[in-house]
Amino acid sequence: MKTQVSREPFGTLDDGTGVDRWTLESGAGPDALRVRVLTYGGIVQTIEAPDRDGRSGQLALGFRDLASYVAHGGSHFGALVGRYANRIAGAAFPLDGRTYPLTANDGHNSLHGGPRNFSRVVWDAREVEGGVELHRVSPDGEEGFPGNLDVRVTYTLSPGPRGGTLHLSYDAHSDAPTVLNLTNHTYLHLGGDGNGSATGHELRLAASRYTPVDDTGIPLPGAPAAVAGTRFDFRAARAVGDPYDHNFVLDGGVTTTPRPVAELYDPASGRALELATTEPGLQLYTADHLDGSLTGFSGLPYGPAAGLALETQHFPDSPNRPDYPSTVLRPGEVHHSETVYHFSVRPREAGAAS
Repeated sequence: MKTQVSREPFGTLDDGTGVDRWTLESGAGPDALRVRVLTYGGIVQTIEAPDRDGRSGQLALGFRDLASYVAHGGSHFGALVGRYANRIAGAAFPLDGRTYPLTANDGHNSLHGGPRNFSRVVWDAREVEGGVELHRVSPDGEEGFPGNLDVRVTYTLSPGPRGGTLHLSYDAHSDAPTVLNLTNHTYLHLGGDGNGSATGHELRLAASRYTPVDDTGIPLPGAPAAVAGTRFDFRAARAVGDPYDHNFVLDGGVTTTPRPVAELYDPASGRALELATTEPGLQLYTADHLDGSLTGFSGLPYGPAAGLALETQHFPDSPNRPDYPSTVLRPGEVHHSETVYHFSVRPREAGAAS
């Protein structure tokens, strides 16, 4: 069945700018996958998918109203972030013999592109086959980044048995040399929004190395470390357990087409996520800043690890680290990356309680 795409008003910002919500729905009935995307911040508001018993659940952390997203944007629920996802040390970077100061919003560092990053603006939107394309031009000097940056991000949905696939495609070009690192910051709880901690989810990562960080989240000097023999080893699937806010070096580096890099599975609901990307890194964040003070879509408070963010991206602080894969984008070049989320269900294991 063809993916159905629709649009509706979602509210108005204080300056009078209207915000729309786009709904992508693959099929109908209990096997349908439904995703809602806001023009504010490119936010994935909901991902609704069936469990192994055919019951649909809302898997993405978020809010029911626009005012809550505006008031609590620092959590980046579902957001499209840039110009630079993750951290840049000292809120500055060198490029072509010049140092560019940025807006610091994480201590002395820049996080996710600054306080008015891509998650805080309204994007233009148009329907495309199976989804919606968001577009904006980030002006030269926005949060300190050079160049007028033209960005398009496309969200498309394709149906599948007992689930479906959400495809995110990022394209950008600039009229001046700049740095760029885009990602989506959706937190997922495969058991359903508001259903307690997600640290019992089983995770597998195709990552034999990770980047150790200091107490501000900036990678330490030196090469990435091996995961073998550490709590960072997810090469075989196991429960997440510990808190994480770390970048994993994905095996294979930058690729031209998405390759499988991660699997996430909730034994209780049977829901599974297979993640593929062209990016060289994945930031695993267990949302341990959540303390129960925010109430989410379900009407229940969000505590630590209420959801897991699997942010496909380049490495943190790459503009200051020539030993990392480059994030420099020059005039005449086109930035292109893709991340694919395939949702499915697994049968109940023999002998397991129903």
